[in-house]
Amino acid sequence: MFPSMASLIQFLLLILYLTHKSQALSFHLPNALVLPITKDVTTLQYVTRIHHGSPLVPINLVVDLGGPFVWTDCAATHVSSSSRLIPNRSIKCSRAKAHDFESKSGLSSTQMCELFPENRVTRMFTRGDLVEDIVAVQSKAAGSITAVNDFLFSCGPTFLLHGLVGGTKGMLGLGRTRISLPSQISTVLNTAQKFTICLSSSNGIIAFGEGPNDSIFGTEISRSLMYTPLVTNPGDEYSLQDYFIGVKSIKINGKLLSFEASLGVSKLSTIVPYTTIESTIYGTFIRAYVKAASSMNMTRVASVAPFGLCFNPKGLDGTHEGPKVPIIELVLQSDTVKWRIFGRNSMVQVSKEVMCLGFLDGGLNPKASIVLGGYQLEDMLLQFEMGTSMLGFSQSLLKRQTTCSNFKLDSWAGE
Repeated sequence: MFPSMASLIQFLLLILYLTHKSQALSFHLPNALVLPITKDVTTLQYVTRIHHGSPLVPINLVVDLGGPFVWTDCAATHVSSSSRLIPNRSIKCSRAKAHDFESKSGLSSTQMCELFPENRVTRMFTRGDLVEDIVAVQSKAAGSITAVNDFLFSCGPTFLLHGLVGGTKGMLGLGRTRISLPSQISTVLNTAQKFTICLSSSNGIIAFGEGPNDSIFGTEISRSLMYTPLVTNPGDEYSLQDYFIGVKSIKINGKLLSFEASLGVSKLSTIVPYTTIESTIYGTFIRAYVKAASSMNMTRVASVAPFGLCFNPKGLDGTHEGPKVPIIELVLQSDTVKWRIFGRNSMVQVSKEVMCLGFLDGGLNPKASIVLGGYQLEDMLLQFEMGTSMLGFSQSLLKRQTTCSNFKLDSWAGE
């Protein structure tokens, strides 16, 4: 059927609107697609927006770095004339289930392809249909939008939205699977499977495609990225889509901490607000941090939930990287490759009188000994190279007196 005249006009107006917004931005990303990110101050979740369907309409989704695919509450969105259910035992169904989802669904007796969308904030999942439809993302090269005509995603029921930011309609999966958003976009652009993410306490960005670093931050920061391998978590077959790095040791103010066992692997997450550490490791970590803080004359105060260690910020010097507090270093594959965490990413300002260490007790026997939460990822440039299984990361952008919120994207991210 031909679209109605009203639908056609709505589509054309949307194209003109996005084109106008694109031309007003202050930077250029050749051969790249861009999604804006905003942080919700209540849930501490990161939210982005895509357009989908016929006619194209905007929907807000919670960003899930390790999510296996995009899922939405299809019942809460408009009826799209281009939406199609994917049959069971089809090539597209096999592609969607190629990354460890058969174990959840088993052998389906239905004629339509089933996936199991999961709200990874509440850890609730349920049955959902695999669907394909048009998805549109802002294109910087052409000053317009780029449409993916046969984008695969899953439909989930409305109750699965519980615990997500109000007004969002699902989750945007960026994980290491064949139908995550980066994988499908790289196929459309015919580029390497990689994306760059830059989070902040307000606005940030996700960029897909070639050369986003030079275009956004300049060659100096691009060339300063350090690289570490992306690894898997042994014995955890349900987390193959997540991004893990190996942490060999931890230093606080340059002093090496001694642990009884290996630190194992560390997961990067945008849905965990603050870094969590396995209980026995956490105990050693906190004792060492208290000792380092005492040597810097920091005054400890009563803890404020959910944090386990808090201080009085009075009298502390300020730096470009936040309050002058003990520096935490995660030593990766060698002592020359270190993830340095300064005051901006380690201390959380609870009130004028209290700031707390943004590292929490993760309990005994978690799936990953360390989960680097969103707060610790902010104001850093993170480049995920899925094809080569490498992570490129910058030091805090605050050292260069810039942040991830410097992009002029807020005018259209929240509209």
